[in-house]
Amino acid sequence: MFLRMRGRILLGLVVLVAAAIGLNYLRPVPAVAATSSVVSQKIIAGSAPSLPWPSTGSAAVGVSGLGKLADSGNENQIPTASVAKVMTALVVMHDKPLGLGQTGPSITVTDEDVQAYQADLEQKQSVVAVQAGEVLTQYQALQAMLIPSGNNIAELLARWDAGSVAAFIDRMNARARSLGLAKSKFADPAGADSATVSTASDLLALAMVAMADPVIAQIVSLPQVKLPVAGVEFNVNAALGQDGIVGIKTGSGLAEGANFLFAATVTVTGHQLTIFGCVMGQPTLEKAFSAARALIRAIQPALVVKQELARNQAVGGYDTPWGAHSDVISSVDVPLVEWPGMVLRERLDARPLNIDRPVNPGTLAGAVHVALGDYELDVPVVTAGQLYPPGRFWRLTRLPNL
Repeated sequence: MFLRMRGRILLGLVVLVAAAIGLNYLRPVPAVAATSSVVSQKIIAGSAPSLPWPSTGSAAVGVSGLGKLADSGNENQIPTASVAKVMTALVVMHDKPLGLGQTGPSITVTDEDVQAYQADLEQKQSVVAVQAGEVLTQYQALQAMLIPSGNNIAELLARWDAGSVAAFIDRMNARARSLGLAKSKFADPAGADSATVSTASDLLALAMVAMADPVIAQIVSLPQVKLPVAGVEFNVNAALGQDGIVGIKTGSGLAEGANFLFAATVTVTGHQLTIFGCVMGQPTLEKAFSAARALIRAIQPALVVKQELARNQAVGGYDTPWGAHSDVISSVDVPLVEWPGMVLRERLDARPLNIDRPVNPGTLAGAVHVALGDYELDVPVVTAGQLYPPGRFWRLTRLPNL
């Protein structure tokens, strides 16, 4: 009897062990988390140069692919003058987009447009001659506003685009809010109203958005334009072509002084970059041009383009409990525009992998998030090697927590 009982107990234990082993084998294979080998943050080597800020007024500078670099530290809201026309152009292009080579719809000059021209002319504002019945394309109207800086053309575009100047001003301020230009307020489309105010940093941000539109960038780079009635009109940006300056807009004529919003292309480590800046409250436009050129010459030597991530560079890896390994690698080269003293941040965001079937090399694993200045980028990362599911022995013998 005792032997029979012991045999049943042993048999029961064997069944229990077999069942436990079977259940262990059938348990799902756990997802494998990635480990990171990227440095979470580092300071770009070198010391930022002492920039030649203008002795009066204020200024701010930045660069494409990096954002704002610095400002003079004494910014106040002051009238933008004709620099406001950059926002007018941006709103018109948002409402009625044009591609390069397109002229857009026709705009017929009305009696109201002629009256506005005559009123602006009597007030000695910057104007472009028009006559009733004249037909301008949208592209020509933008040229007439941005190159000779016609205040009356800014008003004409506002009425054509939004139905009234007041409605258009609402759109300008809504666009400013959407761009985060917290210190900008627009009271007219031309900048002739001293209640149209901004700061150098806000206008710098505006320039970066505007110059991303290829049509606006093309127009502000033109030295002159020929219009149906006004004839040949020259660009009021007399600094065009100097120290790489390719645009974008001047503003003067109000008591607070001259402003210059500028963009200049430079070559750094074989890469073409655009330096952006805004100088405000200068005694004359010539002083504003000189201040802009001095800033460009000081900024360019301190810029570096460096490859912080290379294609196929390991940024982490997957290590399975059963001994398999695959690196996680960058799928592209990542050259970055760098400025001394800025902080570069990197973070691996890789998903856990379920390896219940083979995972092939090149499988998308996630991304490395890169942040430097105002620039942020997610770089896709992939597996480098083949990962196979665990074998039978491991599945049978693994610990309960695996």
